[in-house]
Amino acid sequence: MGTNDTTCPGPMKATSNGVFQGENPLQHALPLLILQICIVLFLTRVLAFLLRPLRQPRVIAEIVGGILLGPSALGKSSKFLNTVFPAKSITVLDTLANLGLIFFLFLVGLELDPKSLKRTGKKALSIALAGITLPFIFGIGTSFALRSSIADGASKAPFLVFMGVALSITAFPVLARILAEIKLLTTDIGKIALSAAAVNDVAAWILLALAVALSGEGSSPLTSLWVFLAGCGFVVFCIFVVQPGMKWIAKRCPEGEPVKEHYVCLTLGIVLAASFVTDLIGIHALFGAFVIGVIFPKEGNFANSLVEKLEDLVSGLFLPLYFVSSGLKTDVATIQGAQSWGLLVLVIFNACFGKIVGTVVVSLYCKVPLDESLALGFLMNTKGLVELIVLNIGKDRGVLNDQIFAIMVLMAIFTTFMTTPLVLAVYKPGKSSTKGDYNNRTIEETNRSNKPLRLVFCFQSIMNIPTIVNLIEASRGTNRKETLSVYAMHLMELSERSSAILMAHKVRKNGLPFWNKDKSGNSSDMVVVAFEAYQRLSRVSVRPMTAISAMATIHEDICRSAERKRAAMVILPFHKHVRLDRTWETTRNEYRLINKKVMEEAPCSVAILVDRGLGGATRVSSSDFSLAITVLFFGGNDDREALAFAVRMAEHPGISLTVVRFIPSEEFKPENVKLEITEDQTGSCSGETRLVDIEAITELKAKLKEQESSECQIVYEEKIVKCHEEVCKAMDEYSRSNLFLVGKSPEGSVASGLHVMRSDTPELGPVGNLLTSSESVSTSASVLVVQQYVASRDSPVVGVLKNATKEDSPVKDTESP
Repeated sequence: MGTNDTTCPGPMKATSNGVFQGENPLQHALPLLILQICIVLFLTRVLAFLLRPLRQPRVIAEIVGGILLGPSALGKSSKFLNTVFPAKSITVLDTLANLGLIFFLFLVGLELDPKSLKRTGKKALSIALAGITLPFIFGIGTSFALRSSIADGASKAPFLVFMGVALSITAFPVLARILAEIKLLTTDIGKIALSAAAVNDVAAWILLALAVALSGEGSSPLTSLWVFLAGCGFVVFCIFVVQPGMKWIAKRCPEGEPVKEHYVCLTLGIVLAASFVTDLIGIHALFGAFVIGVIFPKEGNFANSLVEKLEDLVSGLFLPLYFVSSGLKTDVATIQGAQSWGLLVLVIFNACFGKIVGTVVVSLYCKVPLDESLALGFLMNTKGLVELIVLNIGKDRGVLNDQIFAIMVLMAIFTTFMTTPLVLAVYKPGKSSTKGDYNNRTIEETNRSNKPLRLVFCFQSIMNIPTIVNLIEASRGTNRKETLSVYAMHLMELSERSSAILMAHKVRKNGLPFWNKDKSGNSSDMVVVAFEAYQRLSRVSVRPMTAISAMATIHEDICRSAERKRAAMVILPFHKHVRLDRTWETTRNEYRLINKKVMEEAPCSVAILVDRGLGGATRVSSSDFSLAITVLFFGGNDDREALAFAVRMAEHPGISLTVVRFIPSEEFKPENVKLEITEDQTGSCSGETRLVDIEAITELKAKLKEQESSECQIVYEEKIVKCHEEVCKAMDEYSRSNLFLVGKSPEGSVASGLHVMRSDTPELGPVGNLLTSSESVSTSASVLVVQQYVASRDSPVVGVLKNATKEDSPVKDTESP
C-alpha cells in the first residue's frame, strides 16, 4: 500500500486557497480547467479568423487547434503538457467535453426530422445510398490493408465496421454550414445534398451502434447480440413511451409564451437519463441523447426554446473542449516511414474515391448535370465533427491504435478542408442562372412592354409583413390582364449557431422557407398563411423566399435572386424604424450596409421603403383599400422610375395619385443655389434627360385625358418655385399623404438647390432626407425612395447634399452607399 501511495498521484482538489496561501492554482481542478478553457477558446477563435478567407467551417479550426495543443505540436514540450494538460486533469476535461457532446448530439438529433426523411425524393435517397455503400466497401478493403501492416492484432469484425463507417459517413452539421457559406443552402443542389446527408447520417449512426456493440470486451458473440438487441429495445421504448410524453410537454408550451423552467429541466433530465441507459447497455452515452433528439417533436415553440438555451453554451464552449480532448490523443509523429505515409495516402484516396465516385455516378444516372454531380460528390465527402466522434469511440474501445487514429484524423481534416475549394472550382454558385440578358430591368421599361411586373420585396422580420402586403396590393395594377409576380425574401442572418442550420434544414417540400428564432410565435406558419391568404384573394403570385447568409454577403443573395427571377425592382426596408414617440431607432446598422451594396450591385431598379405605418398594422380587404400617394417630380432617371411605379399603382381603384412637378421660376438664379456636381454628374440635367422627362410628363397628361373612362384617380400639379424654402412649403401641402414616391437622385436646377441639414443617410437622397427629417418637412407619411437601373452607371448615385451658406465651397458627400 505504501508503494502505491508514493507512485499514484492523489486526487486533485476542486479549488485552491490562492497563491497568497502558498498554493499553486494549477494544482487544483477548477482553476486548471478554467485556464484550459481560456486557452482553447482563444486558439480556436484565432484559427477560425485566419481560416475565414478560405471559407472554411469553424470545425476545421477547432480540430486543428486541438491537434496543435496535443503532442503533435505544443504538447511536444513536456513542461507545457505537464503544466496545462497534466495527466491527472484529463479525466475532468474528458468528462466535461463528453457532457457537452451529449447535449450537442441531442441538438444534432433535433436537426434530423424523421418526417422529412420520409419525404426524401428518390434522387436524394439514391445518392445517399450510393454515398454509403461504395465508400463502406472501400473502407472494408482499407481495413484489410491496415490490419496486415500497422493494425495487426485489432479485432477483425469491429475494425472492419469502424473503418467502413469512418469512410462512408457525411457530417450533416458541417455540410449544412459549408452549403450556407458558399450560398447553396436553399438551392436545389443544397436541398439534395442535405437530404442525402440526413439519410447518410441516420444510416451511419445505426452502423456505428453495430460497431460499438461488436467492440465489447465480452469474448462471446452472444454478448454483442444482447447489446444490439437491448439497443433496439431502447429505441422502441423511446418511440412508444418517451415520445408521447415529449409531445404532451410540447403541447403545454403554447406559441408566444415563455417555456416553463421545469419543462426544460425535465427534458434535459430525460436526455441525461437516456445517455445513462445506453452507456449501461454498452453502446455509448451519445446514442441515448441522439435518439431523444430525433424523436423530439419538432413542431411548436418548445424545440426552438431548447435550442436557444443550449446552443451557445454547447457549441461555443463545450465542443472546442472535445476537439482538444481528441487532439491530445492525436500524435502525428506516430506516422513514420514510407509505409505509414503511404497508408495515409491510401486512406485519403479510398475515402475520396469511394464517396465522390459513388455519388457522381448515381447523380449522373438521375440526370443531374455533370458540374452539379461533381459538386454533390465533393459535398458528400465532408467529414468533420461526426467523423471525429466515430474515431474517438473507436480509440476508446481499443479498436484503433494511436497510428491509425492519427491517420484517420488527418484524413478527416483533408477531406473537409478540400470541400469548399473543389465545389467552387467545379460549380459556380455565383453565376447567373438566367439565359441571356433580360430586358425589363426597370418598371418604366416593364410598363412600356406591357409585360408582367416582377418585384422582389425584402423584409427583416414578421413585423414587416402587413406593410409588404399593403404595398403589393397597391402595386398589382387591377386594370391589366397580366399578373404581378412578387418574391418575398426574408433576410436571415447565418450565424455559427446550430439553430441556423436547423432552420435551413426544415425547408418545406414545396420550397416555402422555415423561419426560426421568432419569439412571437411560429413565424413560418404565420408568414406562409399571410401570403397564401392574400394570393387567394388577389391575382398576384406571391412566392416566399429566404436568404440565409452572413450579413456581409447577404446582398449577393438579393442581387442574384433578383436576376434569377428577372425582377424589375428590389424593394428594401429602411434600416431604421419609427418608435411610438415618432422618433427613429436603428434596427441594425448592418441593414444599412446591405441596402447600400444592393444599390451598387443590383441588376435592376432598387427602392428603399421608409415605413411609418403604411396602411396600418393589419391588412384590409381590397374593397376597403385606400391610399393617398404623392410623387415629387424634379427630373432625371430616378424620378421617372418613381413616376412609372406610381402610375401603375394609380390603376388600383382605391388609390389616389398626385404628381407634383417642380419648375424653377425666373427668379430662380444659379447664384441663389449651391450647385454641386458629383462624380456621376448628379444634380445636372443633360438635354437628352430633359427630353425624356418631358416625354414622360406628356404621357402622364395623356392619361389624365383618358382617366374619365377609367378608374384611375390622378391629379397633376406644377409648382413654380424660386428657392429651397418654397420647395419645402410645397411638400408640406401634401403631408397628409400615406406614401411619397421620390427619386433617389433628382436632377435639374431645382434639385440642385435642395439643402439637407443631415447627411447620415445619403442612400435616401436629398428629397428622401427632407421627408424623413421633421426639421424641414413635417409629415408622418411613408417614403419610397427609388433608384432606376442604368446599365452605364459605374458608381452609385448618392444624391445632392448642400451646404447652407453661399460662401462655403461645395462639399461632396464623403459617404456614398
